[in-house]
Amino acid sequence: MLDRRKLLVGATALAGYSALARAAAPHQWQTTSPADAGFVPGLGERIDQFIRGGKAPNIHGVVIVRRGALMLENYFEGDDQVRDEHGRAHFERVAFSTERSHELRSVSKSIVGLLYGIALAQGKVPPLDAPLLAQFPDYTDLPDMAQRSQWTIRHAITMTLGIEWNEEVSYDDPRNGQTAMDRAADPYRHVLSQPIVAAAGERWIYCGGATALIGKILENGTKQSAYDYARAVLFEPLALGPTQWRIGPNGQRNFASGIGMRPRDLARIGQLLLDGGKAGDRPIVPADWLEDSFKSKVTIRDRRDYGYHWYLGEMVFNSASGPRQERWIAAIGNGGQRLFVFPRLELLVVFTAGNYNRRDQGMPPIRVLTEVILPSLR
Repeated sequence: MLDRRKLLVGATALAGYSALARAAAPHQWQTTSPADAGFVPGLGERIDQFIRGGKAPNIHGVVIVRRGALMLENYFEGDDQVRDEHGRAHFERVAFSTERSHELRSVSKSIVGLLYGIALAQGKVPPLDAPLLAQFPDYTDLPDMAQRSQWTIRHAITMTLGIEWNEEVSYDDPRNGQTAMDRAADPYRHVLSQPIVAAAGERWIYCGGATALIGKILENGTKQSAYDYARAVLFEPLALGPTQWRIGPNGQRNFASGIGMRPRDLARIGQLLLDGGKAGDRPIVPADWLEDSFKSKVTIRDRRDYGYHWYLGEMVFNSASGPRQERWIAAIGNGGQRLFVFPRLELLVVFTAGNYNRRDQGMPPIRVLTEVILPSLR
């Protein structure tokens, strides 16, 4: 049974929190109750009981925002990978809370996608149809250059390079593509030299190496570390709390899965998407980049599509007011890290969890979403 620390933002929690104070702090979340946000009563208690009852094991946090207001935060105690000062990971029992940062794992990929769009608008990185290998001029001796020369940056950001890459096995397994790249002396040569199994643009193959290439192009173009650039153009303009971006075992920035932040700050990024790339009146991510990012570029499977490092799809569910079908945008990370954005509903949901390397890692957040949250919509 999970213990929990729960913060339920509702009418009681708003006592003494004046509208004047909210106006004086534009980056402070405005808050609302589930009832005022269009949910049936008791949603927080149902989420709590669902997770505590073992139906969604080792969920660490749930954050829900509706119509721009923070509606709910629930935090729990659970097992998580904790890193020591040398970056070595071990499992500990952790009591999660509002202020505790959480590793986002591959949600980081979607943030890299946002950063590339910002840099592109600033003229600091090449357009998506630029040749990929032109950005890596030291690698002219790769095999099958006739095929590799067809690659563009677009093929990397949509994960349609068509190279052999397997992240279906555990990240503790040396056969895992991300793990092998992290252990390579030159990770970029490692990615670019992988055997070709499909024509460029023809097939989606999940590939942390593609994100590494995008991240390297980003750093070359901005002449900053990806973390410094992210802080300057995204994290600080959104007034996020403490953030981290880990260095991998090969000494390179872990572009594919290295970011850590508070769940409520990931929700801030989700709200940025709903607000067309703006924070208040300030443009952060170009609206046309977001629009293009959220158009299907390739079909994955199970009625899911992929854009520029974002997952896309439709969800059918029964709400309290009847059957509904809603479009969603999502960022997904190992262990159960999730950001779901439902544009028409003006709804976003963040999950953090510790079910790393499990084949069923996606089920706990999906069950909370589809069996508790969405059915509670009026």
